[in-house]
Amino acid sequence: MATTAEAGLSAMQALALIGVSGVGAQYLAWRFRMPAIVLMLAAGLALGPVTGLLVPSRDLGSLVGPMISLAVSVILFEGGLTLSFKKLADARLGVRRLVYIGGPLGWALSTLALMWVGGLSWQSSLVFGGVLIVTGPTVIAPLLRQAKLVSRPAQVLQWEGIVNDALGALAAVLALQIVVVVTSGAFWGRALGTVALGTGFAFVLGLVAGRGLVIAFRRHLVPEYMKVPILFVAVLGVFSIADTGLHESGLLAVTIMGLVIANADLPSYSEIYRFKEHATILLVSGVFILLAAGVDFGMISQLNWRAAVLIAVIILVVRPATVMLSLLGTNMTMKERVLVALTGPRGVVLVAVSGIFAERLVAQGVTDGVLVAPLAFVLVLTTVLLHGFTLAPMARALGLTSGDKPGLLIVGGSAFTTGLAQALEKIDVNVLITDGNRDHLRLAREAGIETFYGDVLSEAAEHNVEFIAYSTVLVASDNDAYNTLVATDLAPEFGRETIWQLARHKEDRPRHALPSQLGGQGIGGNRTLAQYLDLLADGWTFRTTRLTDEYTLDQWREARPGVIPLAQLSGDRLQFITDPDDMSHEDGLQIVSMIPPELVEQIRQDSADAARLRQNARQEANDAREKQG
Repeated sequence: MATTAEAGLSAMQALALIGVSGVGAQYLAWRFRMPAIVLMLAAGLALGPVTGLLVPSRDLGSLVGPMISLAVSVILFEGGLTLSFKKLADARLGVRRLVYIGGPLGWALSTLALMWVGGLSWQSSLVFGGVLIVTGPTVIAPLLRQAKLVSRPAQVLQWEGIVNDALGALAAVLALQIVVVVTSGAFWGRALGTVALGTGFAFVLGLVAGRGLVIAFRRHLVPEYMKVPILFVAVLGVFSIADTGLHESGLLAVTIMGLVIANADLPSYSEIYRFKEHATILLVSGVFILLAAGVDFGMISQLNWRAAVLIAVIILVVRPATVMLSLLGTNMTMKERVLVALTGPRGVVLVAVSGIFAERLVAQGVTDGVLVAPLAFVLVLTTVLLHGFTLAPMARALGLTSGDKPGLLIVGGSAFTTGLAQALEKIDVNVLITDGNRDHLRLAREAGIETFYGDVLSEAAEHNVEFIAYSTVLVASDNDAYNTLVATDLAPEFGRETIWQLARHKEDRPRHALPSQLGGQGIGGNRTLAQYLDLLADGWTFRTTRLTDEYTLDQWREARPGVIPLAQLSGDRLQFITDPDDMSHEDGLQIVSMIPPELVEQIRQDSADAARLRQNARQEANDAREKQG
């Protein structure tokens, strides 16, 4: 009887296995704080060439190529949706340089490296050099989330990865047309005209499709529940139509389409983007599993020592030279340029497109075209591993991250939030208080707390607040409706488990109760801002306490009757306390609480007594030493 590996999986089993392993790898990466791409590649290799359990060509047949192509089109469209010109701000010049100058320069340098170092023919070098322009948005996005980069270098890397992915594929198309002209004696004008016509058609198609959808959405010609399905189908249709005219031009069309929609200020943009983001996570997982599972170790064994040297040159010479020369004269600091220059991971598009062009080079009689696909995979694997484990430490060393300290974003300035912020800063928590009323921030400014004057949901906040520095949000303004709006809006970005909100007035009454999907999590006691302010007016104060093996949670509770625990810090994880009874002892746990006035006086008296005892002990010790002397 044939084994599972010999018999193969059904298409349904293969798709289920791809989905479970891809999403499972992403979850494990989040759980253990590892680069997700590394785990996805490892899972694909384990399922494919290592065990033979999943062989895409056997289990899915001819569907593999179209599935990867359509998935890449959705991924690049979602990337285009992130390219808002308003968010680009002062990174705009750097992005333009990396596209206008960095693209052609990187193509030229990569081609020379492939010829002189890799030993490839000029035909393979020219085509593969064009593909090497890409830097992989599917890899960049999770790396940026992990590394917590500051805004400008993060924007540059994100824009470069998305825009140059489409341009790199088109550069390879142009290079292939040149190879066809030279090897077959075809007419130059016709070949170049085909590329120009196909590229122009893809650009116009993406622009028209994007504008058409924007007009339809604005004029309410499409109901809300149909917007995302229509958008999804439109992406597939635009990609297929453009790709029929010129292979790989569909990538440009969907990127332009996403760019148009991203900058149209649609009221439904947030819902559209969130759905596409979720779809992209699924597709990225699936594509990486498919590509890794389809790797043939026999092809990789064709590579020799020159391949290793070539990959080192591309990573350590070609990429840095391209970036540093392109960014000359921009407003980016030298540290930012170095970080961008040493960050160039490759991803899905490079592997997928390289496989296609490798086949076409061989069909044109270019024998070393067979080396393009294994070189591409080894380069992706090397850069993913390298940047996956080094980007965050390198960014920290250059001072281009939000730091390792836990961060809290507080919405609403008041005596309560100022006192809480002061207590949290004592235990090394990075706090920012925002408010649209300047007077509400006066106490925080006087206390030296970092503040932002303005609406936290505004474009000004996007430009001036490093949101990535804050992992937790407390919404505590004096406007209950605004608090609910902010908590609901920020939840998808920060994660609902990190959004907290003070109790609303009358929220315990059925007439005023809201659905669970609105607002943030409640803090133990369900007190409103007014109630906390009353406590402060009555003499309550904030205090921080560290638990140890000698001073346990039970001892703290016994010594602090009536205390109101607000938040706890364990390592770098800050949490507000929902139920004080659920707290558990942990060595090193730090608790921020409010203590009543009678305890304040007791602690003050205990401190004074302890100080007197210390003073007496020092005096007696000095007297004893004098007598012995």
